[in-house]
Amino acid sequence: MDPIKNPYSPGAGSPPPELAGRDKVREQAHIAMARIQIGNPAKSVLMVGLRGVGKTVLLDKIRRDADARGMQTISMEAPEGRSVPALLAPQLRIALLRLSRIEHAKAVAEKGLRALAGFAKALKFKFGDIEVGIDFDPEPGLADNGDLQGDLTALLEQVGNAAKSANTALVIFIDELQYVAQDQFAALISALHRCSQSSLPLTLVGAGLPQLRALAGEAKSYAERLFDYPMIGPLSDEDAALAITKPAREQNVEFTDRAVAAIIAHSHGYPYFLQEWGKHSWDIAQTSPITEQDVLEASTQAVAALDESFFRVRFDRLTPTEKTYLRAMAELGAGPHRSGDIADALGRLSSSLGPVRSSLIAKGMIWSPTFGDTAFTVPLFDEFMKRIIPIWSRPAPKG
Repeated sequence: MDPIKNPYSPGAGSPPPELAGRDKVREQAHIAMARIQIGNPAKSVLMVGLRGVGKTVLLDKIRRDADARGMQTISMEAPEGRSVPALLAPQLRIALLRLSRIEHAKAVAEKGLRALAGFAKALKFKFGDIEVGIDFDPEPGLADNGDLQGDLTALLEQVGNAAKSANTALVIFIDELQYVAQDQFAALISALHRCSQSSLPLTLVGAGLPQLRALAGEAKSYAERLFDYPMIGPLSDEDAALAITKPAREQNVEFTDRAVAAIIAHSHGYPYFLQEWGKHSWDIAQTSPITEQDVLEASTQAVAALDESFFRVRFDRLTPTEKTYLRAMAELGAGPHRSGDIADALGRLSSSLGPVRSSLIAKGMIWSPTFGDTAFTVPLFDEFMKRIIPIWSRPAPKG
């Protein structure tokens, strides 16, 4: 098989050749964006799911859908340690400059740029990572009080008014939202709420790990009413089969039914893993159709590739104590697990493990599906932990 023509694309945020099984979420986002564009109320959309389910790819596809329909969009990722003002300010400047080129929105957009100048100046001391070009002098009293919640609300109102004057909508796309600090998330939610109350054409489409829903509720009690939270999970067998077979068929290559079933079984339907098994099965196969034996031989390479990239990059960020905690979880199985069971596996009291558990949640490695439960945010991470630390014995009690 020609590796140059291999259609599969495992990679962080790399679009798959066939975005199968996500039409419903795309349509949900489209309806929300189209409604706010004509002044009708709609909830913002926060997609939640584990690593490897394709949230980033889907977020980018929805953004491109919005661009194609003539909406204004800005896009960013929220890395750990970066402030919301630092993320938003440069992107909002770009959006306002674009809107200022539309004649009947020019004056309102320029007022938005003055609001942005005041916002950046007032919050620069508190958030030292703000870096944004200043095109107009600040307007005294406009988004310049030094209070993030009030100033961000005033700024987004000006941006929303500019989008309304231009007869368009501004959609803010933010990935990895779980890394946003709670007080800053609260400010963003409050600002979006005000724009919704004022029927302004500005909305958020975001994505994050499953804990995002709880984080939003903790930040603002009304977040449940402000957002829709579509869960992005593994693909159904039918959609997973389509994701594998359609790209190959376009290259005049077929998979046997047993080969497809084997890929789905190994990957559990997770889109990233489907791409990994598809890639290596293609490279292993000599001719079409690709067989179950090809898939079985490719599995060793697929697992090795996942270990060195998808899994290892997360493992290497962990402290020894965190690795021990996750290895204990893995010993119990895929999960979720009761926190008390994990503590028992470690020979510790649950209360003594609170800091390490909180650290792993903050790093996006685990989450709590229900009170007292703990689960991996990375699919199949339990299997990886058993490979990377094959021998497990309960640590000796401290003291």
